[in-house]
Amino acid sequence: MTRRELAHWARQPVQVVVGLVFPVMLLLVFGYLVGGGRGVSGPYVDFLVPGMLALTMAFGLEGTMLAVTRDLDKGVIDRFRSMPMVSGTVLVGRAVADMLQSAAGLVVMIGVGYAIGWRPGGGAGFLAAVGLLLMFRFAMLWVGIQLAMVAGRPELVQAVQILVWPVGFLSNAFAVPASMPGWLGAAVEWNPLSATATAVRDLCGVGPGGSSWAAEHAGLLAVAWPVVLVGVFLPLAVGRFGRLGG
Repeated sequence: MTRRELAHWARQPVQVVVGLVFPVMLLLVFGYLVGGGRGVSGPYVDFLVPGMLALTMAFGLEGTMLAVTRDLDKGVIDRFRSMPMVSGTVLVGRAVADMLQSAAGLVVMIGVGYAIGWRPGGGAGFLAAVGLLLMFRFAMLWVGIQLAMVAGRPELVQAVQILVWPVGFLSNAFAVPASMPGWLGAAVEWNPLSATATAVRDLCGVGPGGSSWAAEHAGLLAVAWPVVLVGVFLPLAVGRFGRLGG
């Protein structure tokens, strides 16, 4: 199943390239054109790049969602279900392919971050930061797969994908929660993306993202949120797949 999904890359290289280039464009736009960073102390690039890395892991799910819904719509998954394979293997294969592309995108974004002046340092802290980012992506991926299973048709994916945008922009990717209205800042701090971004900043030497409990325990939340999301949405997606045609 993973080889099948990877073979699609050779036939659809534009989609892969767009997926890699789009987050780079966002990083450059916010870094050089839009600016921002209200309440950020120190170089904005040191604050922005970890936030953009986390944002990149949350976005770009539509490729996987479209692939799942296209297979559902064309009856491909029904044919796979008639074969002697473990239930959910099709979804796992798609997930592995997505994680490979996400890892490639993460490497590109880190390289661009270095090019514009981000210096996170190396060692175990940086590797742990990369691990948290990929863990967050894995969790968001299963959220996307479950939403795709619910949507069922490719034309509904765009509408469902909109649900992911609030997670991205109601976060501390671009500004610190302390600079926001109290109620909004509190909601932003408990966003799973904010937890990952803050933990990555801490591991890369930017410093604590605030004095609240969520900011001080961002590393714990950056692990707990993905575990909870995967624990909820992976069984839902696999279970729904198993009931198809039942």
